[in-house]
Amino acid sequence: MSEGDLRGAVLIAGTTSDAGKSVVVAGICRMLARRGVRVAPFKAQNMSNNSVVTLDGGEIGRAQALQARACGLAPSVRFNPVLLKPGSDRRSQLVVRGQAIGTVGARDYFTRRQQLRAVVAAELDSLRAEFDVVICEGAGSPAEINLRATDLANMGLARAADLPVLVVGDIDRGGVLAHLFGTVAVLEPADQQLISGFIINKFRGDVSLLQPGLDQLTTLTGRPTLGVLPFAEDLWLDAEDSLGTVAGTPVGRPGSPHGTEWLTVAAIRLPRISNSTDIEALACEPGVAVRWADAPDQLATADLVVLPGSKATVSDLEWLRAKGIDGALRSRAADGRPILGICGGYQMLGHRIIDGIEYLATPEPWVASGLGLLDLDIEFADPKIARQVTGSAAGIPVHGYEIHHGRVRRTTDPAWLTIDAASEGSAREAIWGTHVHGLLESDEFRRAWLTEVAARAGRTGFTVAPDTSVAAIRTAQLDLLADLVEQHLDLAALDRLIRVGAPDDLPVIRTGTIGSAGL
Repeated sequence: MSEGDLRGAVLIAGTTSDAGKSVVVAGICRMLARRGVRVAPFKAQNMSNNSVVTLDGGEIGRAQALQARACGLAPSVRFNPVLLKPGSDRRSQLVVRGQAIGTVGARDYFTRRQQLRAVVAAELDSLRAEFDVVICEGAGSPAEINLRATDLANMGLARAADLPVLVVGDIDRGGVLAHLFGTVAVLEPADQQLISGFIINKFRGDVSLLQPGLDQLTTLTGRPTLGVLPFAEDLWLDAEDSLGTVAGTPVGRPGSPHGTEWLTVAAIRLPRISNSTDIEALACEPGVAVRWADAPDQLATADLVVLPGSKATVSDLEWLRAKGIDGALRSRAADGRPILGICGGYQMLGHRIIDGIEYLATPEPWVASGLGLLDLDIEFADPKIARQVTGSAAGIPVHGYEIHHGRVRRTTDPAWLTIDAASEGSAREAIWGTHVHGLLESDEFRRAWLTEVAARAGRTGFTVAPDTSVAAIRTAQLDLLADLVEQHLDLAALDRLIRVGAPDDLPVIRTGTIGSAGL
């Protein structure tokens, strides 16, 4: 058959969050696009504070933007019609078709499920009509049976759209065979009959040692493992989930310094961090070592401290004070040592924040004192600003996107950027702040700014590389994903699932008979 004969869809689910669903979808999308297949990604419902802005001013999960890039497409709200952005342990901002429509708790969300189910179905139908293949990504795990009745992204979607399902398991977490078996076993029979196979992710070592376990898994479930993807250290950009961003964790794998010295960066790991991927552009630079930090002593030796975005700015500011990090930042500022604040982090650096939208501890707008390192007052207001932007800094072109409720109501600080012919951000001695996400992906600007940071930090031996391109690194990682998929997945079996759907003869695992082979 020709590539033009490949039409259909498949759902990639996972045994857990961060099992590798997003990267597997991106790799499959890239592989199909390289074959000339018109392919699109789809995630019915995402929960993430790492988002990007589409061309039409909507928000989608970061992973779906990367998957769109893998397909050769611009990000679109069609690829992620429902997005939840957690602002606390109990409530999240609800974004539908790219637009924030309110804040919901679990019970509120359940009351909206019929409306959201219709939105999801309409978008998937539209994509399937326009593209040859749609690669869908599940959310969390399909084995969360307590949520099955309201599920929009896993087996609820698979049943509604008759999608074959492949389950990804991360072997790095341990117990992957039990995770895969258990994921199938707890599902009701009609759901089980769409689970068509497994994918092992992040394998290290000799596959022949794993093979007996895979054979037994097939015997127990009647389902094949379509491939074992090896662990690849070079895959780290656009990590949508922040599960790995704990204190001390390095970001990326920076190359050796271009000059004679390293430049060290401490990025503060806020509890409600958003768009944590902003700092990844720094880690792309040879000689720039980035680590996450959550204590004052972890900032002491850093040449640069980055205060990133937050989905709960005032709450995270309170956390910052409770940890004593506010004092460490003030000491840095007094010594003229570099600090960068992005979006919520920028707002924290000012004098005052008036928040009647994100801060959920009181029914009335809350007035919070900032760190006072910039002369800046912020007020949160609707509508939410979500837009792609272009501009310049000291004559150097920049680009990025904004996602925030906060408005600058007063400032005397010099502007850092010019965005759409208007002043934006602040630059006071060795302190910089901006609402623009993705700013550091502007290569020429990043190099010029890092040169200034190094000078202020006294790193006279640090020199930026002349040709680092974040876009090229991202493209290379997508191609590496596609290479891994081509080399380690059974592509003929994947094609059959896309074309034909789940096999008719998949057995149901009876949980009451697991002890006797479970079939």
